[in-house]
Amino acid sequence: MSDATFAVVGAGAVGGYYAARLAHAGFDVALLARGAHLEAIRSRGLWVWSPLGDLVVHPRVSADAAGIGPADVVLYAVKTYDNATALPLLGPLLGPDTLVVTLQNGVSSAADVGTVVGVDRVLAGPTYIATALKAPGLIQQTGTHRRIVFGEIPDTVGPALRARPSAEPSPRVLALAELLRRADIQAEPVADARVPLWEKFVYLAPFAAVTGAARQPAGVVWSTPALRATLDAAFAETEAVARAEGIAVAPDVLDRVRGYMDALPAGTRSSLLIDLQAGKRIELDALAGDVVRRGAALGVPTPVMATLASTLTPYIGGSSR
Repeated sequence: MSDATFAVVGAGAVGGYYAARLAHAGFDVALLARGAHLEAIRSRGLWVWSPLGDLVVHPRVSADAAGIGPADVVLYAVKTYDNATALPLLGPLLGPDTLVVTLQNGVSSAADVGTVVGVDRVLAGPTYIATALKAPGLIQQTGTHRRIVFGEIPDTVGPALRARPSAEPSPRVLALAELLRRADIQAEPVADARVPLWEKFVYLAPFAAVTGAARQPAGVVWSTPALRATLDAAFAETEAVARAEGIAVAPDVLDRVRGYMDALPAGTRSSLLIDLQAGKRIELDALAGDVVRRGAALGVPTPVMATLASTLTPYIGGSSR
């Protein structure tokens, strides 16, 4: 995998950033893009403004997956509400040994991607990064985090990988982590990606739901007693679902989440709130909606998350302000 080729599906603020880092490190990178973003990359390259140093790269870019062809590694970074149109694009990108790494929010993406590409191809994990698409072809990074924690998903991989002892990351995860590090990406390989996925989910699904329902950033939510109590209850409900799922999240995960909220800049908005205020579609189904569905299936009550999800349902398709 030393000369691996990469394709990126979802070349926006997150996928585009990692594509730029990989291309800057000399890897062969191809992006699926469309509209003004596609034309800007074709004509001027892909630009990143960052505290780590600005850069511009000229990766291959196309609106047609067939025009890109198979890659060794596919980074899948589209918003979850775009899966219906984006998942079918993966087929032409697959070679005999292609790995697909999903960086989507939520905890269901690996299974969703696996239904299309085959479960044995899929790696997954949360990413921690603050980027925004400032203009077509231009990504701005705030802060310096560029972290991907990823690994196998034991419940979705095939029998050969399920039989492997899970104490250490698999060889293919370790090999890919080394490639990402060559591109100055903070790659953290893990044996079981479900744990970091759910530990982020315990925070993200409630945070997105409460900030979205309240139309307020982190500082207002965390300093308003009633909103803080609502968010804390939502954290606890989501943790309870994780434990009922059999996920070994850290014993102190709620303390960690509260500490994170204490340190979060007051103006921080969830991506759901940003999209909601812009009249765009929101990732409700993969976040609060998934907590509620999983809780119902497991007999775990989630009344706070259910109320938040129902409150936000009229805005799921965007356009309402």
